[in-house]
Amino acid sequence: MDDLIDGYRRFRATAWPERRRLFEHLATRGQRPQLMVIACADSRVDPAMIFDAEPGEIFVVRNVANLVPPYAPNGSCHGTSAALEFGVLWLQVRHLIVLGHGQCGGIRALLEGAPTKLGDFFAPWIATAARARERVLACAPADPQLAGEHAGIAVSLENIMTFPWIAERVADGRLRLHGAHFDVCSGVLAVRQPDGCFVPA
Repeated sequence: MDDLIDGYRRFRATAWPERRRLFEHLATRGQRPQLMVIACADSRVDPAMIFDAEPGEIFVVRNVANLVPPYAPNGSCHGTSAALEFGVLWLQVRHLIVLGHGQCGGIRALLEGAPTKLGDFFAPWIATAARARERVLACAPADPQLAGEHAGIAVSLENIMTFPWIAERVADGRLRLHGAHFDVCSGVLAVRQPDGCFVPA
């Protein structure tokens, strides 16, 4: 905690004076981001840093393995689904990107099996992407981890389209969906193409 407080003090001394007007503007005007990113909670993958974005530019949702569950308005707690509803219906974002990354522990657990001590929430959560595992096992790729990360992004994009108000906005052009993968080691961002291939940006 002491390191965090030290970091905050550096922020107040150096970054805050330069960005004070921006934060005051955002406080007065509210947030109006055009882009929503669903990213992994992995500490190495910061969407704002990767996209060199300013505060107020990206509405970010982070969870294990950047997964999106299917549409299921059943009264249970759905953090990612609630964020999608808020971002799409309230903030009216124009672009929605699922950002996966290299060396994803959630995807590794999906492919190899979750640790038994992570059975209450973690294992059921990554089972959301069971179709990704099936696809990887069916094609036996040279790099199963990377293939799993790409397949996880694809499955999340498919699940996003099960939300009726998202499908409606995609159909009429108010919303565009994207997939991307960030390689932690090389820093390369690959963007998913319409044919499902990932091409470096």
